[in-house]
Amino acid sequence: MKVMVLSDEPCKALWDSPNPREKLADVDLILSCGDLPAEYLEFLATFTAAPVLYVHGNHDRHYATRAPGGCICIEDTIYTYRGLRILGLGGCMLYNPHAAHQYTERAMCMRIRKLWIKLMHHKGFDILVTHAPAQGINDGPDAAHTGFSCFTALLEKYKPAWFIHGHVHMQYDSSLPRVCTYGKTTVINASERYVFEIPDPV
Repeated sequence: MKVMVLSDEPCKALWDSPNPREKLADVDLILSCGDLPAEYLEFLATFTAAPVLYVHGNHDRHYATRAPGGCICIEDTIYTYRGLRILGLGGCMLYNPHAAHQYTERAMCMRIRKLWIKLMHHKGFDILVTHAPAQGINDGPDAAHTGFSCFTALLEKYKPAWFIHGHVHMQYDSSLPRVCTYGKTTVINASERYVFEIPDPV
């Protein structure tokens, strides 16, 4: 299964392509980690049969009045696709009390606690999709880009195969890894666009 992950800025090679359908032809699943125009996600959904799943970034207030058409919001739920259990938790650490989709550590922990029945029913999850990084894993030193420690705890408890996040743009720091590991979990920074393959669940 080929998975395309996206975050923070549209990929010009896709959006300006004269043949977007051809570029997306072999993609089986698209995961958006937030801070992307609704029009961009709709554009992708138009030119592929792959489902486009998304969580909110901290700049996605406009989704409240114009959600991306043809796409599926996976906030605070576990979405199953071809046997893959995908958990979505958007937003970032609170640094502007008047902004949307920003949370204190405690508030994000409460969101996760409310998922306990779904987590028990699905027996965990395979992919964690967030906007913000986890604390200590590719996060930044400033308040806006600090990661959530409850995300780190989720990885340690459930050991998903993949953790996909955005928010920390690759151009912020040339030393930032696109892909790294945390325990048994492969961590991917979805900044702009990244494509990878995963085996179909048995």
